Amino acid sequence: MKKLSGLFVLLLALTACSSIEPIQVKGEVVSCANIKVESGTGAPLECLGGGSAIAADSIRGPALINVWGTWCEPCKQELPHLAHFLAKYSDQVDLVGIAVEEKSMESVRTFVQSHGISWPILYDATGATRGKFGMGVPVTWLVDESGTVVYKKYGPFKSTEEIELAAIKYLGVK
Repeated sequence: MKKLSGLFVLLLALTACSSIEPIQVKGEVVSCANIKVESGTGAPLECLGGGSAIAADSIRGPALINVWGTWCEPCKQELPHLAHFLAKYSDQVDLVGIAVEEKSMESVRTFVQSHGISWPILYDATGATRGKFGMGVPVTWLVDESGTVVYKKYGPFKSTEEIELAAIKYLGVK
């Protein structure tokens, strides 16, 4: 019994250490002007921050394209990990969000501001990306400089380290 209680205490301690503190960043609607793009064939998506519409298949990396929804609990849970990753690697990798199945752009803007999102968000008003990314969220694709999808993650990232390892392996970040 002592062995089990000791194991329980160890697991509890490890679990407590693995929780992530939210980055204290004020959410802001960011322009999409700095997203690297080339011509694409997909439906253009509006940018929350204004400017030209961008097709998801026109994005060039190194980049993470994260498809999410304000209504999606796993999406909310991975937000701090994405924010921590971006804080550390913003000089090497772009992060672009695509909000899907939303009531309005305004509801997404409000969510962005209240949840500390500080990366460009594209708005898929018509479900145009469903054929490309599938129906479930969150989905994150890692895209290299040529626009090739080099890794697809279905479901949430559970840690910043998981994102880092994928970016190191598939995008060559250092």
